[in-house]
Amino acid sequence: MSTPLPSDETATQASKSALRQHIESTGNPSHADQLDSSDFPEGGVTAWGTALGAFLIQFCGAGYTTSYGVFQDFYTQTYLTNSTPSEIAVSDLQWYSWIGSVNAFLTFSVGLLSGRLLDRGAFYHVMKIGCFLQCLFLFMLSLAKPNGYYQASLIFLSQGIGSGFAIGLTNVPSIAVVSHHFQRRRAFVMGLVVAGVSMGSILHPIMLNNLINGRLGFANGVRASAAMIGSLLLIAYFLMHTRLPPQPKAVSYTRVLQNSSRDYAYICACLGIAAFEVGFFFVAFYLQLDSRLHGVSKEFSFYSLTISNTSSFIGRLATGAVTAYVGIPNTIIGCSFISSAIIFSMIGLRSLVSVALIGISYGFFSGATVGLIGPLTSYLTPEISDIGARMGISFTMTGKSVGSPICGAALTSHYIWWRPVVLAGVSESCEITFFGFWLTSYLEPRG
Repeated sequence: MSTPLPSDETATQASKSALRQHIESTGNPSHADQLDSSDFPEGGVTAWGTALGAFLIQFCGAGYTTSYGVFQDFYTQTYLTNSTPSEIAVSDLQWYSWIGSVNAFLTFSVGLLSGRLLDRGAFYHVMKIGCFLQCLFLFMLSLAKPNGYYQASLIFLSQGIGSGFAIGLTNVPSIAVVSHHFQRRRAFVMGLVVAGVSMGSILHPIMLNNLINGRLGFANGVRASAAMIGSLLLIAYFLMHTRLPPQPKAVSYTRVLQNSSRDYAYICACLGIAAFEVGFFFVAFYLQLDSRLHGVSKEFSFYSLTISNTSSFIGRLATGAVTAYVGIPNTIIGCSFISSAIIFSMIGLRSLVSVALIGISYGFFSGATVGLIGPLTSYLTPEISDIGARMGISFTMTGKSVGSPICGAALTSHYIWWRPVVLAGVSESCEITFFGFWLTSYLEPRG
C-alpha cells in the first residue's frame, strides 16, 4: 500500500475530526466505529437485514406502482359502465393514464427531498411518515365508487398524488441506505433490492385481479391489499438501519447540481432512463388492456402482467452476475436495445402466444435495465456523501416521463395500437443513443 500524500492525510484527519465533533455533539457513541467510512462491513445481520427491509419497501412501493395496469383495465372496463370499450373517449384513457403516471412521477421525483433527508440523518422519520401515508391513502382509495366526478377526483388524489408521494418518500432512501453497508458488492445487493419491485409486480396483479374482480369487489379488495402492505412495511421499518452518521453539514444541492451539470455521463444516463421509461410504463399500463381487446381470454389477460413481471424479476437478478463480467454500461446498453426491439413487435400482438412471448422477453430485458438505475447512479457518484442527493436528482429527472398519457392520446378512442407502440419504441431507441454515445466514452476512465 502506498503512503498517502501529506494533503491526503490532512484531508483524512479533517474528515475524521468532523465526525468526532458530530459524535460528541450528539452524544451517540454508536457511530464511534464509523470514523473510517470506507470500512464497509460487506455483510452481517444488520447489513442483510437492511437489504431485506429495503426489498420489502420496493415490493410494497414501486412494485404496487408498476401494477397499475390492473387498475387501468378495471377503471376503463368497469368504472365507465355507461360506455362500451369502443365508445370510451380518449380523454378518459388519458385521465386514467394520468393517475398512474402521476403516481410513477412522484414515486421517483420525491426522492429529491427524501434523498436529502437521508443525508441529514432523518432516515427513520422519513420512513415512518412514508409508510404511514402509503397505508392511509390506500384505504382512502377504497372509498371511491364508480360513476361520479368527485369519485374520479378521489381516485386521482389518493392513488395518483397521495400514494405516489408516500411511496416517493421511502423509495430513494431504501435503495440508498444499502450503500451504507456494501461497497464491493453494492451493485449486486442493490440488484437484489430492486428485484423487490418485480416481485411486487408479480404478486400484486394476481392478488388485485382476484380480489377486485372477485367476491370482495373494489373497496374490500383494495382494503385487503392495504392491510397486507401495512404489515410488510412495519416489518421493513424495523429491519432497516443506517450505518454512517449524518453529514456534519447539509449537502449543498447547488454544489451537487453544479458538479452534475459538468458530468456528461451522469446527465445522459438520466436522460436515457427518462426516455426508456416512456416505453416501460406503456407496457406496464397497457399490456393487460391490449391483450383483452385483441380477443385473449379474460383469465389469461389477468396474468399477462404477472408473466411479464416474473420475467422482469429474473432479469433484475441476472444483472448482478452479468455486470460483474461486462460492466454496468455495456449491460444497460445491450438490454435497452433488445427492449426497444421487443416493443416494436407489439404491433403484431394478436394471440395468447404473442402476449406470452412479448411479456416474457420484454419483462426480462426491461427489468434488467430498470434494475441498474440505482447501481448506475451510485457508480456515477464520486462522493458517497452525495449519494442521497444525486440519486434524488437522477430519480427526479427519470420520473418526469409522461409517456403513458401521451401514448393514451396516440391510442385514440378507436384503439389504433401501432401509434403508441411506435412512439414508445422510438423513445427507447433515443435512450440507446444517449447511452451509446456518452456512457461508453465517459465511463471507461471511472473504472
